[in-house]
Amino acid sequence: MADVEAVAGSQAEAALVDPANGEDIQAPRVLGASRREEPHAPGLARAVEALLFLSSDPLSAAELADATEAGEGAVAAALAVLAEEYAPGRRGIRLRELGGGWTLASDPDTEDAARRLFSRPRASTLSPAQAETLAIVAYLQPISRPEITRIRGVSADSASATLLDRGLIEEAGHSQFGAVLYRTTTQFLKLFGLRDLDELPDIARWDPTPEEQAELRERLLRAGEARAGGGP
Repeated sequence: MADVEAVAGSQAEAALVDPANGEDIQAPRVLGASRREEPHAPGLARAVEALLFLSSDPLSAAELADATEAGEGAVAAALAVLAEEYAPGRRGIRLRELGGGWTLASDPDTEDAARRLFSRPRASTLSPAQAETLAIVAYLQPISRPEITRIRGVSADSASATLLDRGLIEEAGHSQFGAVLYRTTTQFLKLFGLRDLDELPDIARWDPTPEEQAELRERLLRAGEARAGGGP
C-alpha cells in the first residue's frame, strides 16, 4: 500500500532525511503546506492528531475542519505537520489516507510484534461463504441478494446478514424489481486497507483452472439469463 499521500488526492512528495540513520525518506507536501506554513490556530496539529486517534473511522479534511472550527487550509497545514512527524522510519505510527479520509495506523514494520501480541484466535474471521459473498458485492455492487445467490449457487441470506451486522456491507436502494441492493462500506475499505474501490485487486490477474473457469462461466451465464428474463 502507498504511504502517506496528500489531502484531496495530491501526490506531490518531498524528500526528507531521517536523522537517525541518514537515509532518505518520503513525506507529502499536503496541498503545498509544510512546517513553514503552520496551522493558523495554536495547537491545531495536536487537536487533529487527537481526533484521528479517537476516531475508529478515517476522517476527511472537511470533518476535521468542522470539528476543530478551522479552515480546510489550516487543517491541510496541520496534516502536513503530522505527515512529517509520522514519516516512514520515524515512529511506530503512520498517517495514512484510507476510505476517503485520514487515520493513524501502525507501521508495517511492527507487524510481527503485533501478531505476537494479538496471537489469540479471532472470532471475527470471515467464513468462506462470507468472504465469497463479500467479494461478489465488492466487485458487482450494487447487487441484490437473489443475484448473489444465483452467482454462488447457494443461498446468500445468512452470509449477507452477518456482513450487514459487521458493517461490511449496507443497503443501497432497491432494484427496478423491488429487491434490496447492497454495497460495501467504509468499514470494508478500512478492514482491507483500501483508499477506494479502485484499489481492489484486478480480477484479470486471477488465473483459474479450466474446471473453475467453466463453472464460473456457467454461473455468470445463468445469472445473466435470469436478469434478461426480468428476475430481481
